[in-house]
Amino acid sequence: MPRKSEYAKPKKSNARTERSPQRSPAPREERKRIVPSRSLANDSSVRSVPDAPRLWSNQEIAALLDRIGDILSIQGENRFKIIAYQRAADVIEHSSRGVQEVWQGDPANLRAIPGVGEAIADKLDELFRTGQMSYYEKIRAQIPEGLVDMLAIPGVGPKTVAKFWKEYNITTLEGLKQALENPEKNLAGLGAKTIENLKQGIGTLGAHTTRVRLAVASYFVQELIDELKNACGDAAAKISPAGSLRRLRPTIGDLDLLVASDQPQVILDAFVKLPQVREVLAKGDTKATIVAHNGMQADLRVLEPARWGTALQYFTGSKEHNIRVRELALKKGLSLSEWSYTRVKSGKEILCADEKEVYAQIGMDWIPPELREASGEIEAALEHKLPNLIQLGDLKGDLQCHSKWSDGSATIREMAEGARQRGLHYIAITDHSQGLGVARGLDPKRTREQWREIDALNKEYGDAFRVLKSVEVEIRADGTLDLPDDLLAGYDIVLATTHSALNQTREKITQRVVAALRHPRVDIFGHPTGQLIGTREPSALDLEEVFRVALETGTLLEIDGTSDRMDLNDVNARRAAELGVPLVIDSDAHHPDGFDDLYWGIAMARRAWLTKANVLNTLEWDELRKQLKRFKG
Repeated sequence: MPRKSEYAKPKKSNARTERSPQRSPAPREERKRIVPSRSLANDSSVRSVPDAPRLWSNQEIAALLDRIGDILSIQGENRFKIIAYQRAADVIEHSSRGVQEVWQGDPANLRAIPGVGEAIADKLDELFRTGQMSYYEKIRAQIPEGLVDMLAIPGVGPKTVAKFWKEYNITTLEGLKQALENPEKNLAGLGAKTIENLKQGIGTLGAHTTRVRLAVASYFVQELIDELKNACGDAAAKISPAGSLRRLRPTIGDLDLLVASDQPQVILDAFVKLPQVREVLAKGDTKATIVAHNGMQADLRVLEPARWGTALQYFTGSKEHNIRVRELALKKGLSLSEWSYTRVKSGKEILCADEKEVYAQIGMDWIPPELREASGEIEAALEHKLPNLIQLGDLKGDLQCHSKWSDGSATIREMAEGARQRGLHYIAITDHSQGLGVARGLDPKRTREQWREIDALNKEYGDAFRVLKSVEVEIRADGTLDLPDDLLAGYDIVLATTHSALNQTREKITQRVVAALRHPRVDIFGHPTGQLIGTREPSALDLEEVFRVALETGTLLEIDGTSDRMDLNDVNARRAAELGVPLVIDSDAHHPDGFDDLYWGIAMARRAWLTKANVLNTLEWDELRKQLKRFKG
């Protein structure tokens, strides 16, 4: 993860996983519970519960509860029972404390966790005490094991899986693939469009099996670092992640860790004995490789403190960036490796204990890791024109979050207090409009009731904090909005999004979005492409046209920081900024801890070369308000 000297990071949590932790319950398109993803690299933590008690991470607990919800859904169980497991999974996944730490041998302690009732607390107590959950084993045995795997297919939900099982006797992903070879015979009754969607969905599965999301990798690496520090003490002078994780790429493969130490065997011995380690693949004099219980592979290298700078630069990458740096070094008569610079003529080594020295040796400014993708940063560093990248602390407010009025898990006051604790000065409560398939979407009557609650809260806060009246209004398939114009006029700010019909053609979905952007009451277009990393591809939206119309109409575009969205992504956000389109960075929080997802939005913004000037919610509300088209007109 980035060092504090690079920019502030959220408080540590072991609760993050690959799927968004905040939607409970959410629309079908939004809520794809892929247990292999949620359990990081595989499903072993859920499929085969250990015979002996061990330390359970929040992500593994959440994966188990989520799988229970999946099984109950396939069985057609009571909706509220399913939601209870999903909600508990979401809260646990997003908790800033380890649930097993909260437990401390007493199930009553678990009931203090929002969404964890007596029944779930007792089941978790059994899991922590025995390493088994008999309820899970019981219901798992009631359905063919392969059914849940089919939920990994984009667009396939529990009802569809149950249909495959009960009507077609298809119980495995492989069986479905075989049936699709002759669908007229094997899947009689399914429409041609459904068949085509199934084929396309299955075709995307292989592309998402080897990488995990940034948030998953980041919090897990932080666990490893904390454990290693505790085990090694002063023997570890410095510890840092490297590779694509340090560059904050949206998805991460294997993990790379570097340690500066004069006692490599102390470090390596401690590393291979960490409680997270399932298997040791290799251990030498300066490097060890392990596979963790969650299935992730991690490489740790130990080097002398005097060589820290060159090693950190080398192992951070990217490959293309490093090639360019080495080429520049050679032009100056230097050979650069992970160990040092070496003068080509004399063979003399030049050690760099600090990474900034590595770049300074060849006349460059230090380049933030997020920019090291050979996309212009080399030239900018040579010309001393690197941007002053935005930082988490620059944000003054969050313009997308949710409360219990729709699909959130906290009150408006609790959300406001969570934001205040993180230094924010305002939030927009953007509960969903009525038309989206979300529990308790707001109609006009309930909207006005919510406004009264917000007015009372703002009166109490005075100048200390402001809650904005807002909404996440659905853009219907025909481009109209889900709420009447007179109601939209009463909001402080309106965020419009698409959740349904995301498989429309490029022309149709672009026309649909452009119509909404031209609406005088739409201030922000949220999570524009609709992507869910690893489970749903971006829509076919013509972003160049969207950027053009957004600039023309004064509509803001959002970078949604939710860990499974990060939408707009870095490439698209950079293009929008180049065209002059103003952006905002939001958390899409559904729980107070969800405001920490602003960090992942900032990660995308930094990779997109964005500065404070590109992001309007770095302004105080009174100044931001003046930039909205509803108040300009």
